[in-house]
Amino acid sequence: MEDFETFIAEDTEDVGPGQRLAVEPLEMYLSREPKFAVAFSGGCDSSLLLAAAKLAGNDAHAYLVKTAFQPDFELRDARRVADALEMPLTIIEADVLAEGAICANPEDRCRLCKRFIFDTIREAAAADGYTVLVDGTNATDDPARRPGYKSLEDCGVVSPLRRAGMTKANVRHQLASLEQSFGLAPGALMSDKPSFPCLAVYVPTGEPITAESLSKAAAARGL
Repeated sequence: MEDFETFIAEDTEDVGPGQRLAVEPLEMYLSREPKFAVAFSGGCDSSLLLAAAKLAGNDAHAYLVKTAFQPDFELRDARRVADALEMPLTIIEADVLAEGAICANPEDRCRLCKRFIFDTIREAAAADGYTVLVDGTNATDDPARRPGYKSLEDCGVVSPLRRAGMTKANVRHQLASLEQSFGLAPGALMSDKPSFPCLAVYVPTGEPITAESLSKAAAARGL
């Protein structure tokens, strides 16, 4: 786990300008982009973005798209973080099971799903006056191994953590420091939360994704 979390993934042809590795410190991005929406998951990466925005005095608003692909604890964790930081969080319920192209479960399912998620957030954020969308992709996230990576460029998403060259280990360390700075309990901002993929990952490619197959995947993992 430690070796993986210190790994730095190099840029590939699928990496857009918003994800270029190590081109801009996080503090610099926050100083030049005072207002943005955060694609929020309840994990440590997007939690760091929200916490850093809070510390820097940015106008940041978190948006979480709740679908059948996510276990319920992700929503609980997201609410805990937003409440601890006293930052706005909008929960958007979206019926991903009605998206036939996604639930056919092709090889590029992750790309299709990410586009669905980002487009849903963009619509809600634009209605609230936010035109810039950021996400928690970091320098450890390997574009060569993530089918959904191309959707970041497709949707014009900016990934400040990757642009800052921050690995997963860097994210956890900085988030733990911010927990202390804000006077919060260790782990209150998910600094120690394990990474967890969506439930659809556990449905074999080409096998239709249904409420039943997702329920079986969740049960097999004690969720």
